[in-house]
Amino acid sequence: MKTLPKISETEWEVMKVIWAAKNPLAASDIVQRLSLHEPWHPKTVKTLLSRLVKKRALAYQVQGREYLYEPLETESTCIKAVSESFLERVFGGSIKPMLAHFVANQKLTKEEIKELKKLLETKE
Repeated sequence: MKTLPKISETEWEVMKVIWAAKNPLAASDIVQRLSLHEPWHPKTVKTLLSRLVKKRALAYQVQGREYLYEPLETESTCIKAVSESFLERVFGGSIKPMLAHFVANQKLTKEEIKELKKLLETKE
């Protein structure tokens, strides 16, 4: 199995923007999309993009004076890897104690409880 890059919390924010795009994005477009929620400094974003390229989470192509970035892994593949790592580290790889913990300690709406029941029933 291929080892996926370890992506920091801040790098995840950058990756989410890139995953949401249908086409490769220039750094300026990434900065603009990130800044819709809170201000991001262009140099910070470029540093994060550079790190993600080194980690082999992103690829880039040069087009004129711009670098266009695209993901090397899908969002779902990365989420699966991080989820499995969390489950292994925190709950010894067992999903039952994880679910029990979250159900016992989180406020769940009736709708969320219905959805969880439905998910579990489809697994039977």
